[in-house]
Amino acid sequence: MRITQSQRIFNVISGLWVGSFFAVGFLVVPILFSSLGDRQIAGLVAANLFKITAYIGVCLSAILMVAANFYVRTGLDSYRMIRWILLGMLICSIGAAFILIPRMNILRDQALYLGVSVTETNNADFFKRLHGISSALFLLQSALGIVLLWRTTKTINTNI
Repeated sequence: MRITQSQRIFNVISGLWVGSFFAVGFLVVPILFSSLGDRQIAGLVAANLFKITAYIGVCLSAILMVAANFYVRTGLDSYRMIRWILLGMLICSIGAAFILIPRMNILRDQALYLGVSVTETNNADFFKRLHGISSALFLLQSALGIVLLWRTTKTINTNI
């Protein structure tokens, strides 16, 4: 079976999207915290990066799910599992973009209004719990991303 042009585009978009997780979460953010002297500023910048990554994740996972559904309807059964992987990634993105990140931002803004760090407020434990859940979702989404790339590139025929 030959890989189509749209499948190539699917693979490129998937690769760039999953690569962005690793670039932001495992490279840029740790460099921010190690390079900037102020952890509060580093946290604000990191929060914005993760927010943008989550919104992009919602859009791209939805678009890729539509494409995967199309491939399944045209007889490419290898995309059946890919749809489930994308659904998991979509749920992670929605949870981060619309539940966790906004709540963490509210807590951070309340602390900034008081002129202190969020870790110095009564909400510090709640913020840490939200941060832990957010980190776990990000790790899960990154792992699902690796599986997504593994599955999509598995379908490539070398006799193209």
